Amino acid sequence: MTRTITPRLRTLVLLLLAVTGALFAGAAPASAHAALTGSDPAQGVVVDRAPTQISLTFSEQVAMGDNSLRVLDPKGKPVQSGKPANVSGTTYAVRLHAGLADGTYTVAYQVVSADSHPVAGAYTFSIGAPSRTVVSDTGAGAGGGAVGWLYAVGRYLSYAGFIVLAGGAAFVLACWRQGAGVRALQRLVVGGWLTLTAATLGLLLLRGSYTSSGKLGDVFDLDLLGQVLQTKTGAALVSRLLLLAAAALFVAVLFGAYARREEEEEGADEDAAAERRDLGFGLAIGGIVVAAGLAASWAMAEHASTGLQPGIAMPVDIVHLLAVACWFGGLTALLVALYRAPADTPLGTDAVRRFSRLAFGSVLALVTTGVYQSWRQLGSWSAFTDTRYGQLLLVKLGLVAVMVGLAWISRRWTGRLAEGVTVAGPKEEAEVPAAATVPTGAATAEAGGAGQAGTGEAAVAATEPSGTEAGEARPTAEDEAPADPGRAAQLARQRVAVESARRKRLRDADPSRAGLRRSVLAEAGVAIVLLAVTTALTQTEPGRTEQEARAATAPAASSPADTSGALTLDMPFDTGGKNGKGLVRIDLDPARVGANEMHLYVQRPDGRPYDIPEVKVALTLKAKKIGPLPVAPEHITTGHWAASGVQVPMAGDWEVAVTVRTSDIDQVTVSKNAQIG
Repeated sequence: MTRTITPRLRTLVLLLLAVTGALFAGAAPASAHAALTGSDPAQGVVVDRAPTQISLTFSEQVAMGDNSLRVLDPKGKPVQSGKPANVSGTTYAVRLHAGLADGTYTVAYQVVSADSHPVAGAYTFSIGAPSRTVVSDTGAGAGGGAVGWLYAVGRYLSYAGFIVLAGGAAFVLACWRQGAGVRALQRLVVGGWLTLTAATLGLLLLRGSYTSSGKLGDVFDLDLLGQVLQTKTGAALVSRLLLLAAAALFVAVLFGAYARREEEEEGADEDAAAERRDLGFGLAIGGIVVAAGLAASWAMAEHASTGLQPGIAMPVDIVHLLAVACWFGGLTALLVALYRAPADTPLGTDAVRRFSRLAFGSVLALVTTGVYQSWRQLGSWSAFTDTRYGQLLLVKLGLVAVMVGLAWISRRWTGRLAEGVTVAGPKEEAEVPAAATVPTGAATAEAGGAGQAGTGEAAVAATEPSGTEAGEARPTAEDEAPADPGRAAQLARQRVAVESARRKRLRDADPSRAGLRRSVLAEAGVAIVLLAVTTALTQTEPGRTEQEARAATAPAASSPADTSGALTLDMPFDTGGKNGKGLVRIDLDPARVGANEMHLYVQRPDGRPYDIPEVKVALTLKAKKIGPLPVAPEHITTGHWAASGVQVPMAGDWEVAVTVRTSDIDQVTVSKNAQIG
């Protein structure tokens, strides 16, 4: 049986790893959870006088370092003075040198959002008139490259390690206490602890480079590590390591003293049974406390710790993570028990039923907390399809639905298994039908490694059919006459191996158990992909934040001309030909629903009026699929066009596109969004 399953398992694991890798590869390396919602000067504008400072406004508070905000002149030299500072709320500013020359300046920022993710970007503005700039690389490497990929893998492994550690221990304590003595389950839970510990240490080392330079060489920079330890994320990772030390003690007691007491359960006196119950109760309480603390190390530093209702979101996030661990981790432990549990310690139907109830409760908790988290992170139905976070969430919901369907199939197999016959273990008796009895000679082929079958007595004992009940002794030559002690011990080992192989063959021949194995294996496969999608979600900007940033940047791109509501849009252009550079300025008055007056000015880079062969304007409201609405302005004077009665049918975030033609073949279209109405 094992030889036919192992290749399938290997193929499935490789397939799932490939799918997981594809998910990571498709994700953006630097996913910002705070968004730039405003700036002064604004992006792309041309100001008459040099500003004294540059200010940026984000959707939430961010952490800034000494070089988080840089301003570069047209030659690429920094012109900021001093360190950036928080001037009010979520607005941060840095002062500029006095006497800045005319030209185009680049503002580059690289900060860390309140939910621990790096935010990097750049934009330009001009003093006097636009000019050429040599700035091409702003150095915003945070969150990307090899370091970003390693950090994403570390996050995935940390989640997986926590799920296996907490869920595997919960399965042993709540569903199958005899599993504490099963070596395969011990290796699983210890492997989860080792994975989580190694991943946490790796994240702590990678953190400094991940949020700053993005270079592998900075991973072991002690100065960066010292800075990380002073941040909220660094404190959360250190807290997780301390809690993992407590988890190591918990695992040692669970698979040490508790496992021994479970083995001594039969025949134990009342005091010993009470002591075992007390130990189990203490382990359950301690395990819940440690698991909740580990879950809190994520909640206190990521999405739940910032934004809307953090006081409610953090406990909800902890419950959500614990429910995931109980379901996915318990499912992994169940799969290991079904495939790797020894024949003398079979997994009973009671344990499977208890896990079924635990998984059902976990699903209810996941649905309840997931609905709240979805509302908190999305805020509107449109965010499901209009934002990347919403699209990933739809994929996650689909995978959860598939898992629930597979769980229902597993529940049916559990019911069939309970109606069937269970193979007797060392501590329980059950009837074995005669048709299920197999010759021990066939079983000996599976137990060849247990002892050498070189003696005549052993060969006879190994090839005779077994018609007796489990554990019943048959007289042999060794029982009638003294035998060599070594040979007797060898024969005893062979008998144990033969009987164990017989029990395993009987257990594996049960079609209900085989069906349960397949359905649980399918559940585990979907869970691996689901965990990858969840990890990608934690690195994606929430839909609510993304939509709020879009709404905030639209009016930020426009500047009101007066109190009547008129707006001005400045759009630099470059058609690529001779004299192809310049600036288009559009004035729209009163910038409301209904008729509006539009004036369009075209200037050369030095600010002089510029007559061009053709200029066209189009208005588009993409959210309502309105437009493009063409506007044909009339030429008034040098560099000046105008149109009256420009109709705006409804309020919204309108895209204003201007097509500029500077020669017969040189043409370009530039656009900006503006809130009209």
